[in-house]
Amino acid sequence: MKAMILAAGRGERLRPLTDHTPKPLLPAGGRPLIEHTLEALVGAGFADIVINLAHLGRQIRERLGDGGRFGARIRYSDEGDHALETAGGIRQALDLLGPEPFVVVNGDIGTDYDFSRLRREPAGDAHLVLAPNPPHHPQGDFRLDGGRLTPPGDGAQTCTFAGIGLYRAELFASLPPGRAPLAPLLRQAMAAGRVSGELHSGFWLDIGTAERLGAYDRWLRARERRPTQPVGAV
Repeated sequence: MKAMILAAGRGERLRPLTDHTPKPLLPAGGRPLIEHTLEALVGAGFADIVINLAHLGRQIRERLGDGGRFGARIRYSDEGDHALETAGGIRQALDLLGPEPFVVVNGDIGTDYDFSRLRREPAGDAHLVLAPNPPHHPQGDFRLDGGRLTPPGDGAQTCTFAGIGLYRAELFASLPPGRAPLAPLLRQAMAAGRVSGELHSGFWLDIGTAERLGAYDRWLRARERRPTQPVGAV
């Protein structure tokens, strides 16, 4: 199964940090954000990886190369000077991703989610990972009910999309080339009962501001300082 890391965004909320450095290469825990995600995917068995590029994308390509030093095979989907948004970027990369289901991960999140949980086909068009609503997004995105996702309704308990999903290529195949957001596609599929989900209650952070970048850096450094338990320890 292949995986895609979304790395084409401009990172407006992180300016001026992203004026000369693409957001996926901003450091946390002494390393670029994207390397943490890349190594977590490879550790979960995803060695064939596609990365989309736009803003300052050449820097990402130069940093990661062909992926060999990470134990991966990396191919790039170049979107030019202007990112195609999430669905548009995935649609452009379909030739690289192939016809089988694939995983897509936002390049600007920090998490301890175990990506090996996604090594299976979705029951419908997509399977999304959700997180409890963070303080900066209290309204959430979707309602999780019995493993199925629906748009939020009146008074319904919602969760936040964690930027991690397992998709079928057919969800994007009918899109015309160009810019396209993901949310309308997901809502349409949810209306047909074809989107499942799960809640990740561990660590997750949307790194959209300098403050949250700093919080992720502190979490990574604290994790490195924790003593490693022997195998089988409780």
